[in-house]
Amino acid sequence: MAKSMTGYGLSTTQFENTTITVEIRSVNHRFLDIIPKYPRTFLFLEDKIKMLVKNFFSRGRVELHINIEGEGFVQKSISTDWKLLDQFIQQLKVAKERYGLQGEIPFSVLTQLPDLITIQENEEKPDNLQENILACIEDACLQVLEMRIEEGKNLLDDILERATIIRNIVRSIESRRENVIDEYRTRIKQRMEEYIEDPITVDSSRLHQEIALLAEKGDIAEEITRLHSHLDQLEEWSKLEEPIGRKLDFILQEMNREANTVGSKSTDTKISEWTVAMKSEIERIKEQVQNIE
Repeated sequence: MAKSMTGYGLSTTQFENTTITVEIRSVNHRFLDIIPKYPRTFLFLEDKIKMLVKNFFSRGRVELHINIEGEGFVQKSISTDWKLLDQFIQQLKVAKERYGLQGEIPFSVLTQLPDLITIQENEEKPDNLQENILACIEDACLQVLEMRIEEGKNLLDDILERATIIRNIVRSIESRRENVIDEYRTRIKQRMEEYIEDPITVDSSRLHQEIALLAEKGDIAEEITRLHSHLDQLEEWSKLEEPIGRKLDFILQEMNREANTVGSKSTDTKISEWTVAMKSEIERIKEQVQNIE
């Protein structure tokens, strides 16, 4: 089954005044690259999160964002350094007596003292927090997977459609092959006659042998056979349930190589045009395959 490497998933769950939101974005990549982004307090879950994501995907760049908020998760409290405050008040009294200062100490002065009053955040992790985070991630992964499967079907339909076009081009080249060989032999014979300025007898077995060898070098029968074989393999691999992106990329490289050989061997204008069209379709398939897992 062909799966795209592009997908998106968003899952939210609420429990005990806590809200967990998981957002996953997936794009194409040569390997599986998981990039988790969440509060540092949940680093202990990193291995479990990566193992969970690996159960769904084998290739692609997967960005995973986790946001956790709620009153039940973070409790704030105020702490006062009473010893520091006592020392400050005592020093102010000493200063008043020493310099004869008048008036009361304003309360606003106390609030401006650094480190006197601090606000502390105490994270309270509910008992089932880990299970809820992993369940939320799993739900988002399922959404991404569903999107990747749907887009993979569309990509595969386009690939197989273009593979059919290539197959028809190969058949057209194959149908013209015999005529090209005959024309090639005739052209070789005419050039040799012009060179030696004497008609060549058709009964000359040695000469015909040499012409046959030269014509064989320009024959594209083997390339046509391999192209048919590669197209059969492409169609066969497209039915596999496992990831097929790398397999398709390999077979397309081989097809492109055979197409280049056909183009370099052929001196026929029509075959050259068909070869260019075939290479164009191969390149378009390669672009689509770059996004298949």
